[in-house]
Amino acid sequence: MGVAGTLEYFSDLLSNVKKGKKKKQMQTVALKVRMDCEGCERKVKGVLSGVKGVKSVDVDLKQQKVTVTGYMEPKKVLKAAQSTKKKVEMWPYVPYTLVAHPYVSQAYDKKAPANHVRAVPATAIIGETTVDDNYTNMFSDENPHACSIM
Repeated sequence: MGVAGTLEYFSDLLSNVKKGKKKKQMQTVALKVRMDCEGCERKVKGVLSGVKGVKSVDVDLKQQKVTVTGYMEPKKVLKAAQSTKKKVEMWPYVPYTLVAHPYVSQAYDKKAPANHVRAVPATAIIGETTVDDNYTNMFSDENPHACSIM
């Protein structure tokens, strides 16, 4: 870290104490943006690069995913992306290994990238299962009138 780096560190530290401001933390915001071509990609990347505090913008046209990294607020990034007149939402997908029931109707999405499902709150899964209890009991070993085909 040299002398110049140490002096810069202490000057930043002292300037933050004087102002009373907290330094914003580095954040990563993932957005799902409907993009059709490279022109859409350039437009979205240009607008998001102009947001104050943004350090990098990564665009994946195939997954329609935009990842923005920097010292900014996620709401401002979302608002800037919506100003492009594209359909924009926060990235709704999570790896299916993080979801308790990845194939529940609310979580499963054909348009999701490989090995990803929609993030669904755990409360939605409890009351809305796809398997009816009657069918479960019909083939249960505890049921004396169960189907004998099995």
